[in-house]
Amino acid sequence: MTRYFLAIPGIALLFCLLLSPALAQTTPDTPPPFPSTSATAAPLSPEDLAKLYLIRKEYPAAEVLFRKLTQQQPRNALYWNELGITLHNQAELDPAMKCYEKSAKLDSRYADPVNNIGTVWYERKKYSKAIRAYKRAIGIKDDFASFYMNLGYAYFADKKYEESIASFHKVLQLDPQAFDQSNSRTGTVVQDRSIGEDRGRFYFMLAKSFAQVGNLDRCVIYLRKARDEGYKNMDAAKSDPAFAGVLKDPAIQEILEPAPPQTAQP
Repeated sequence: MTRYFLAIPGIALLFCLLLSPALAQTTPDTPPPFPSTSATAAPLSPEDLAKLYLIRKEYPAAEVLFRKLTQQQPRNALYWNELGITLHNQAELDPAMKCYEKSAKLDSRYADPVNNIGTVWYERKKYSKAIRAYKRAIGIKDDFASFYMNLGYAYFADKKYEESIASFHKVLQLDPQAFDQSNSRTGTVVQDRSIGEDRGRFYFMLAKSFAQVGNLDRCVIYLRKARDEGYKNMDAAKSDPAFAGVLKDPAIQEILEPAPPQTAQP
């Protein structure tokens, strides 16, 4: 089962709490206890504790608290989105979708649940619907690399390769380190990034994206991966304008023009 992960900024203090004794078991009707670092430490708020469980991937416990929070504040779009994420991570796609839709309806300028709707469609292999959702999220907030990354993977899955390349290029403009991170925003689901059997093409496309932004080191890494995966159109790099600025580099030449095998001496 695919798991989706969150990176929550400013959470370092919460991680310190993980050094406290193990948390007690919970039931659907009982919220998890509040961990603390000492007998005099103030307990976490229900919202912070719910986020802590989400970080720890303890999704049932997070679900308990986010359900209570949505009951207490039924018009809080953030809580509905986070509840959707806990359900999504438990493969409950229909309930997760309903939570995302409710969140998006409550706040039309909140882009995260719209992106997350796209991830549900993506997991269901409804790529055209996923693409529409990601574009809608980008229309709300156009400076989040994770939205463009999800869009790029959806285009790739839908075999729209030029559109995919354009999306990945935008990702790198916004965040050159994006492909090294699981996520960069609270409340944003980064979809399963499986690329099936067409890995060679995918790596070639990433190499092209890195070449376009002048990142030679990453271009070399992914171009070599494309070659190693047996991509059959490696020569396209020689005439593609996107690679023009890196073609003279020895590492690129070694990949595109490998030395002929040596013949055995008599």
